[in-house]
Amino acid sequence: MNQGGVLKAKSLLAQTRGLLRHFGLRARKGLAQHFLIDEEVLKLISSAAELTPADVVMEIGPGLGVLTGELARQAGWVVTIELDGRLAAILKQTLAAFNNVTVINEDILQIDPEALLQEQRQIFSPAITSPFSYKVVANLPYYITSHVLRRFLEASLKPQIMVVMVQKEVAEAIVAEPGQMSVLSVSVQFYGQPEIIGYVPARCFYPAPEVDSAVLRVTLYAKPVVDVTDETSFFRLVRAGFTASRKQICNSLAQGLELPKAEVLSLLEKANIAPQRRAETLTLNEWAQLWRVFTGREG
Repeated sequence: MNQGGVLKAKSLLAQTRGLLRHFGLRARKGLAQHFLIDEEVLKLISSAAELTPADVVMEIGPGLGVLTGELARQAGWVVTIELDGRLAAILKQTLAAFNNVTVINEDILQIDPEALLQEQRQIFSPAITSPFSYKVVANLPYYITSHVLRRFLEASLKPQIMVVMVQKEVAEAIVAEPGQMSVLSVSVQFYGQPEIIGYVPARCFYPAPEVDSAVLRVTLYAKPVVDVTDETSFFRLVRAGFTASRKQICNSLAQGLELPKAEVLSLLEKANIAPQRRAETLTLNEWAQLWRVFTGREG
């Protein structure tokens, strides 16, 4: 980072410390609170979301609202959701200058995105012509990353784009290609195209976490990338395939689905998938073909 970037980061660090001191707060370890103090990373996140005055943004985990302000300057409306009641109360004060921000003190895992937008739409600015089209921006606590991703990817009303700060290793797992696939990468790539926008060292947060992070953007498809009509049974099959890590797909499926090995071998042959392969090597199209065979939908 150049000298100007360092000065900005220090300024943001001073601002963060000042707010915490002013309101008598400390970062809560139980909620994995780490506040972003690097202005260049803030700009990276907001630019990755490609915001316009017609956009609605749902922000998860705003913390002290530093990123929220950046989003509010570019988007038409920001609905920011903060679990910590103390921080939510502070946000209503520190973001009062913005007339396009709503602070919600709730657990995102208990919120239905469509219902929330339905509730908020009457206060959106006239520039927002599609109130049910939205983008997600989040600096996620590591321990709820997969839960939040699933919440939006499986929602009845999905976002256009998700730009999320996640643990570096998680981001790399999500964008993995066949050979390194996992349940997580299949689950995300089924719904959208993930890409790592940039890496974020631990020093860019206060207090610094023990691991580095990455900014991940997921551009959602209009419909899943493979032709699967029953997502529940599809992912049950995928999870079964990964039951026994690093084992042959035949053994994993037999164990995970509680089926005789001979039956699994026959189905794999019908799907044209070698029984010696491992789950992490299968492509999404191969998983879809396997699902069609196992559920009798092939042909």
